[in-house]
Amino acid sequence: MTDEHAVRILEEKIRTMQMEAESLRKELNYYKSEMEKLLSPPLIEAIVLDILEDGRVVVKSTSGPNLVVNVSGTVDFSSIKVGRYVALNQRGSAVVEVLRDRDDPLVRSMEVVERPNVRYQDIGGLDQQIQEVREVVELPLKKPELFKELGITPPKGILLYGPPGTGKTMLAKAVATESNASFIHVVASEFAQKFVGEGARVVRDVFELARKKAPSIVFIDEIDAIGAKRVDLGTSGEREVQRTLMQLLAEIDGFQPLDNVKIIAATNRIDILDPALLRPGRFDRLIEIPLPNIEGRKQILRIYLQKMKVDNSVNVDELAMMTEGFSGADLRNLCTEAGYIAIRNDSNVISMTHFKSAIERLRSKKLSKEVVDRGEKYV
Repeated sequence: MTDEHAVRILEEKIRTMQMEAESLRKELNYYKSEMEKLLSPPLIEAIVLDILEDGRVVVKSTSGPNLVVNVSGTVDFSSIKVGRYVALNQRGSAVVEVLRDRDDPLVRSMEVVERPNVRYQDIGGLDQQIQEVREVVELPLKKPELFKELGITPPKGILLYGPPGTGKTMLAKAVATESNASFIHVVASEFAQKFVGEGARVVRDVFELARKKAPSIVFIDEIDAIGAKRVDLGTSGEREVQRTLMQLLAEIDGFQPLDNVKIIAATNRIDILDPALLRPGRFDRLIEIPLPNIEGRKQILRIYLQKMKVDNSVNVDELAMMTEGFSGADLRNLCTEAGYIAIRNDSNVISMTHFKSAIERLRSKKLSKEVVDRGEKYV
């Protein structure tokens, strides 16, 4: 082996070792970075409430209290705005990072992406109410030029009220399916939050999301959870619910226009709602969803019976007469109960006898519930 050949072999070994050293250096730096991530304390999320003249900011941390904190020199101060989310370090509670704008996960989860499988033809006995809902909610969203031509402002929202089980939520589901608008479903109790001011913030964020997604519909179910009449005295929790209600009133009829955002609310306790909710300009149209009359019960029964295996003995007219006082939910329960009775009797088809037995069973249950509601005792 010549000296020149030996030198080339040594140079090749040196290059190989240098490449291995570089690879090991990168791997070491990676593990150092991972160790720093694992050992570094977590940051606290907060929202900016105010910017002070001395360069400090007032923030509300997700851990609870409001804090007056400094801003790290590594943060661009001009990017800090009221309402922006920031990250605080745990040791000194200084702002170390400005977070990107995003929707609250709770609020984002309220948007109905997959539409319910309910259409107007699936709802019986509410033809007039469906017509009113379509006029107030769908028509202004689909044909706004009609209202501009006439020079009138379409209603902002409607309130559906009536006994439980009469189809208020089902009607809202049909609106979500039939309209081309974004649909945001909120249960009013979700506005009641743990910390002071959080409920009002959630209300504000819901309507901000609705404006971004416009044309959109906000459906507030069980609105009596936050919409009860305000009283002078009460616990701190009741006062927080009142603050949330006032934020809702401001969003519906405040300075910021709703534009292509419509509101539907539902309750079975309209008697306890605050008068400020019911005045024109907020819920302009109050639509009663009553217990179905005999024609309504026939329509509801036909809708359910067409999906069931029944024999020729089943008479819809007779069933409608026998179910006086039944709600739409009661009629659905009746069909289910008749099916169970047929199964117990080893029958592969549902007959009128099964329906009559189901009616007797449900009436006895309703009677028992009425006795309990009156506070009476069994002898």
